[in-house]
Amino acid sequence: MADVQAGLGPFIGVFLLSRGWTADSIGSVMMLGGIAGMIATAPAGALVDSTRHKRAIVVAAGLMTTFASLTLWVSHGYGMVAASQVAGAITGAALGPAVAGMTLGIVRQRGFDRQFGRNQMANHAGNVAGAALSGWLGWRFGFGAVFALAAMFGALTVLTVLMIPPRAIDHDSARGLATPSAKDQQDKHPASGLRILLENRPLLLLAASLALFHLGNAAMLPLYGMAIVTTHQGDPSAFTAETIVIAQLVMIGAAWLAPRLIQWRGYWATILITYLAMPIRGMVAAALMSAWGVWPVQVLDGVAAGLQSVAVPALVVHLLQGTGRVNVGLGVVMTVTGIGAALSPALGGVLAQRFGYATAFVALGAVSLSSLALWMIFGGPVRHACRAQSGDA
Repeated sequence: MADVQAGLGPFIGVFLLSRGWTADSIGSVMMLGGIAGMIATAPAGALVDSTRHKRAIVVAAGLMTTFASLTLWVSHGYGMVAASQVAGAITGAALGPAVAGMTLGIVRQRGFDRQFGRNQMANHAGNVAGAALSGWLGWRFGFGAVFALAAMFGALTVLTVLMIPPRAIDHDSARGLATPSAKDQQDKHPASGLRILLENRPLLLLAASLALFHLGNAAMLPLYGMAIVTTHQGDPSAFTAETIVIAQLVMIGAAWLAPRLIQWRGYWATILITYLAMPIRGMVAAALMSAWGVWPVQVLDGVAAGLQSVAVPALVVHLLQGTGRVNVGLGVVMTVTGIGAALSPALGGVLAQRFGYATAFVALGAVSLSSLALWMIFGGPVRHACRAQSGDA
């Protein structure tokens, strides 16, 4: 499922660049997809909470994402590319809450942190395999092979999710519901995603800090790949695959470490480490715009993304356990996070077009300093909530 959820990822930037698109045009069309995904995540989380057909959500998302990728290969006009990005983003947004909900329904809260860490290790390993295959096939046969590979992964996603027995998923546990009586109360008084966010101060802090982090982070990898390709320092397909493989290999280790780090130091400290990495990454990217500079740049990305991929859903489950609204809460956090991620490509594209890639990397890294400041200054409620719930347990 890894490549289905991510779509074509960084390959989109270099593919459109090879078709004559400019950096700011690529940034704007990627922003449209980011906005669509942002809007879709909260309703997707609510759907996962309410439905007993969670596997069907993954099947539909896999089919639609595959169709969107093939559409992008057929037409390169702005309208069709934008429509492809929007469709892929909407369906991709549903996969995060769906997988989290299925995991919680199978292993319950007690086993969630460790099992979701295993999930993310498998996810990053899938990204490594997909990126390596995409890079080799793109170098050997051209970009068309990359799109064909995406379609194959979509078909395999549908097949494997149907192999999960429906009875293995406890749908009350999957939404973080404490008791049957609590279910009746939730059904009588459904809470909107916005209300859940505004009433839970630690959740609001998490969402806001993640939005600022991804405002600087989301554009970094596509811009770095474009910077290297523009200066003719590497083959587009092979270099883009290299950037993904390096980061994803580090993410496998980070996802393995995350549950242990959470148990040792807690959620707040684990997420703090991820916020420390981004400003450093921006400075390194600006200073080392070369084929070998991708190593330190992507190692830092792998540490941050790998830890966040486990710590963020686990913290949301921890904060909302017993409410019956775990997945809509996760969807709302992803929505607010998506605001930063959606604006990042446009911001990075404009900066790169007008001031150069080095300035863009420094500016994006500086933007992410605000997430670090917010988390350190106002992080008390998160630490208090985690201590209180651990004591109750």
